Parts: sequence; C-alpha cells; structure tokens
Amino acid sequence: MADLPEFLRGRTDDRIALIAESFERLTEKPLINRTADIVRGLWFAPSVILAHGTEADPIFFFGNKAALDLFEMPPGDFLALPSRLSAEAAERGERARFMDRVARDGFVDDYSGIRISAGGRRFRIQNATVWNLIDAAGDIHGQAATFHHWTYLDA
Repeated sequence: MADLPEFLRGRTDDRIALIAESFERLTEKPLINRTADIVRGLWFAPSVILAHGTEADPIFFFGNKAALDLFEMPPGDFLALPSRLSAEAAERGERARFMDRVARDGFVDDYSGIRISAGGRRFRIQNATVWNLIDAAGDIHGQAATFHHWTYLDA
C-alpha cells in the first residue's frame, strides 16, 4: 500500500469501485484488469481516469496518477477542484453542454475538448469516454472520464 498516495491508502469504498463497475456496466468493456485490486488498478492505469460527484458545482473525488501528472496537481489540490475549472473559461460552455449529453445518454465515447493544467499547459483531449457513475439500483453518484490520447497545444 505504500506505493499508493495517502488519500487512497486503505480505501476500498463503493464510490471509487463504482468508477470501474459503472464503466463496465454501461460500455460492456472493462476499464481495468478484472483481477486487479480496483483502487490500485485505477491508480496505476496507463490512461487518465478521473471522477467528480453530484454537488451543485461538482468536485473531483478521484484522479489517478496519470490524471494528476497531466493536470500537474498534487492530490489535495485536485480533490478540491470543481471539475468545470479543468477547462479554460472559454471552453466551459461547451463542456457544460457535453456533460448534459452524458447525463442524458449514460455515456459518450467520442469526446474531444481543450483542458488546462495547473501549470498553464493547454492540451486537447481526444476520444475520451465520459460516463455516469450509476450504481446497480440506478442511482447516479457523479460522472467519470477516461482517455489515452491528448496533444499539448502550447509551443
């Protein structure tokens, strides 16, 4: 467990497990290796994986190592960030419309958009899958995203 960040040590809560479980339920594909410990599998996944809750201004409750590296943020800062602030101000309207589409359709697997890191690096996400965190009873606990491809836009 020492190789996990402190905010994940000993965590096996349902909310984190729901990231992988709801992805598979909606897409019929596994997000991580099914034999892996879910928390460890999500943290060390080679793709970016992040999730936010259902607050009025949703806040990230999970970002894996790849996400924190890309967004250039330590866990404490990332886990206090409203997810809308991961996009530049000019991009937030498009992001909001897209998130409404995810809420309506359950998941979308063709998202592309521009984001910005804490260090000011702009990047375009390509072919992201974004999905609702839906438990077995059909209750929504937030939304999550994963992507493998991004391109830095700054010189």
